[in-house]
Amino acid sequence: MSYAAKTCWLVDLGLIPYLAAWELQQQLVEARKAGAVPDVLLLCEHPHVITLGRNGKREHLRAGDRLLAQMSVEFHPSDRGGDITYHGPGQIVGYPILDLARHRRDVRWYVAQLEEVMIRASADFGVAARRVEGRHGVWADAASGEEKLGALGVHLSRWVTSHGFAYNVSTDLRYFDLIVPCGIAGARATSLERILAGPADIGAARERVAAHFAEVFGRDSEQISHERLAQVLVASQTSIDGKVARNSGVFVVGAGLKPAPIGSESSDAAGTRSGWSA
Repeated sequence: MSYAAKTCWLVDLGLIPYLAAWELQQQLVEARKAGAVPDVLLLCEHPHVITLGRNGKREHLRAGDRLLAQMSVEFHPSDRGGDITYHGPGQIVGYPILDLARHRRDVRWYVAQLEEVMIRASADFGVAARRVEGRHGVWADAASGEEKLGALGVHLSRWVTSHGFAYNVSTDLRYFDLIVPCGIAGARATSLERILAGPADIGAARERVAAHFAEVFGRDSEQISHERLAQVLVASQTSIDGKVARNSGVFVVGAGLKPAPIGSESSDAAGTRSGWSA
């Protein structure tokens, strides 16, 4: 499938389980490495879930299994960088699948760009979000001090990104009491709704995040459906599987790509796998 060099597909997944989104990211990472898809931005919301980054500490989870089950909150380890965080309805989660070799091979630059997306989106709602020295993510001032409006946790493989950012719009902030947010003692989460002291339209916020993402990364956004993306991935997997099989002396079509277990580490002869936190 042909596409312009600066194209970025925008896919709105709606409300999707965390593991389903993770598996989709793995497929897209392989397709991006193979050049079968352009850069992609997945936007979604998750049902209540707590994830622990590869550098995280389990003691930062304040709730036991029984309480999590009672509150219908899933818990999953993750191969992203960082510590512990919460995802849930009312929060925009963005998963960029970018080939940084076509942007800038600089992880710090990439993290700063993701922060810039959330800062600009906040400004559209009259909220002065900002960076805080020594901490990643975006923050807003409150009477009690700085509160976190958006978090980051990324993963890179051969300079192709996965995982990404979480931006609180109308999130139920009580769920953050189940964790030590991002492993920072005393840190508090906030949302656009809380800062504005009134309703915040997550649809409008999603549009602003998508627009600023394209602007910050210098890409032309093209929205495609989840169904269309699935069709492209089926075709790209068949192509990738065929190439792998031919290289091994056996030609098999449609074997499919199987993601590695969450939290697994694998070396990559052409690059590295690394995480970055916020």
